[in-house]
Amino acid sequence: MGYGSTGKLLYINLTDGSIRTETMPDETYRLYPGGKALAAYLLLKNIAPGVQPLSPENVLVLANGLLTGAPLSTATRFTAAARSPLTGAYGESEAGGFWGPELKMAGFEAIVISGRSKTPVYISIHNDAVEIREAQHLWGQDPIYVQETIRQELGDKLYRVLLIGLGGENLVRYAAISHEMRHFNGRTGMGAVMGSKNLKAVAVRGNERYLSQAFEPKKLAELGKTLAGQVKNHPQSWDMQVKGTPALTSGMNAAGILPTRNFRQGFFEGAANVSWDAYEKDLLKGRGSCHACAVRCKREVEINARWSVSNAYGGPEYEAIAGFSSDCGVDDLSAMAKANELCNKYILDTISTSSSIAFAMECFERGLIGLKETDGIELRFGNADAMLEMIELIANRRGFGNLLAEGTRQLSQVIGQGSGQFAMQVKGEELAMHDPRGKVGVGLGYAVCETGADHLVSYHDTMIANPDSVPFKGALPLGITEAMPARELSCRKASAYALLENWSSLGKVIGLCYFGPAPRSFIQVEQVQSAVQSATGWDISIADLLQIGERATNLARIFNVREGFSREDDTLPERLFMPLENGALNGIGISKTDFDLALTDLYRVKGWDPISAMPTRQRLADLSIEWAADLLPGKIPDSIP
Repeated sequence: MGYGSTGKLLYINLTDGSIRTETMPDETYRLYPGGKALAAYLLLKNIAPGVQPLSPENVLVLANGLLTGAPLSTATRFTAAARSPLTGAYGESEAGGFWGPELKMAGFEAIVISGRSKTPVYISIHNDAVEIREAQHLWGQDPIYVQETIRQELGDKLYRVLLIGLGGENLVRYAAISHEMRHFNGRTGMGAVMGSKNLKAVAVRGNERYLSQAFEPKKLAELGKTLAGQVKNHPQSWDMQVKGTPALTSGMNAAGILPTRNFRQGFFEGAANVSWDAYEKDLLKGRGSCHACAVRCKREVEINARWSVSNAYGGPEYEAIAGFSSDCGVDDLSAMAKANELCNKYILDTISTSSSIAFAMECFERGLIGLKETDGIELRFGNADAMLEMIELIANRRGFGNLLAEGTRQLSQVIGQGSGQFAMQVKGEELAMHDPRGKVGVGLGYAVCETGADHLVSYHDTMIANPDSVPFKGALPLGITEAMPARELSCRKASAYALLENWSSLGKVIGLCYFGPAPRSFIQVEQVQSAVQSATGWDISIADLLQIGERATNLARIFNVREGFSREDDTLPERLFMPLENGALNGIGISKTDFDLALTDLYRVKGWDPISAMPTRQRLADLSIEWAADLLPGKIPDSIP
């Protein structure tokens, strides 16, 4: 095995209790060196077509990035992937924190979990010692109790425990996975996949250090010191340390793209009550971090108001702030923070939870559902008590919460009456709290992303809108040579989007947080290249790195095409083609004609057939994954016509 990786994969079958390890061949490691790329590869190799997401035959992959655990700020992330119970498509979510680096220290690059245990279990990993242990006594318990009990049973308080909560146990389709109570694989329902397998937790402890595997450990360590110093000198990373994502709220509101009342509006009149100033004054108590990261963007919180919130489950990020305040019409800081705490306690994705509630609120106000359907709850915008009660009902799958737990796509199909036009989802995954009517490249990302409406599929339009900005200059080495307005839909925007998508995808492959690399933040493109070279010894160019990211995206796309997804699924909610009702972009919507043209341009740039949205055989060959063409139904196009 080459440098930068042990190459070890751990396979665990919960049905028969078998445990085995394999070592990746060097050529596999070079093509799929970790994270998203390795996860997509392993899913295609281990899941048969048509497997149902909550069946024992679905496979959960937990894959470290190439640099995860290296002494580099933001090199902390790992990928959780399976067929999504929320969308039926390729499901994936990344998390930072400490679990991924600990798995690396235990000597494994990925875990492939299949089958279903007859009774609840958890997995313990201590270096090469792997065991499946009984967990009936942990089922239904709060995450804090579960984590501490497992550590006591294993006799070591330094175990990192990845676990599910009540949401995952009850198969809420957007249940998440968590560790340390504040790091989440939030999207696409990976917690429900764990719950369907009767798997409560995966506890990991390792003793090997990353640098022992690196090609040039001293050079990598020196780069880590340099990057730690850069954090305070770069405006974006320094802002993330001081304020974190909660600082986004006011700017989004001023720009007219703060999702408000189920994305009907872009300006929230109560935003000042949940803005950074209010957050800092009444909620913030400290700052936390991930493994070896100098950014320290995690917020530690506490509030004693109408709703009391402790720091047990960390503080709300921007997505939770917007989701449980403006999108639900609630302007109470403590209510928003309580909603975030409940989601983190039950381990639910805050985006899908808040969006499902906001959609139901609009249905209620339109008279499409009433008190009979909502268990007597006045589910109106601004009703904080109703919002919090709905989270409890969702986690427990009680009453109306049982339907909300299915997500907005399923909910809109049950309610009918035209409600699908304002169900804010793509492929079944709810939109993140970024309105693409103000940055249309985000809309392209929502449409083409294999997981659904994910805001981290590419870097946002605003980063390349100003040629004098720090982010634009950071993007220059990627081939972004001209600035373009955030609302521009054009062939050149599609080309820029594709480059940024490949770069974002690379970050998921090598394990760098979105708040690390340029153009978003402080790690310059050439420094990412240097880090990979120092870890692996590979003579690798920036073009090679972009191709690694592109390869991962194409593998995920192949998974979806194999499962029946097509261009028809690459669309946006009808509401986004309608004008915003207030704010700086009042009266502005996305042109459906221009969007479809830009989508066609994007397919061509990506080397995908513009009619079927299927990767061509030529493109797959260029990416050294032509084998994947044989997985597709029917005849795959040889090239773009």
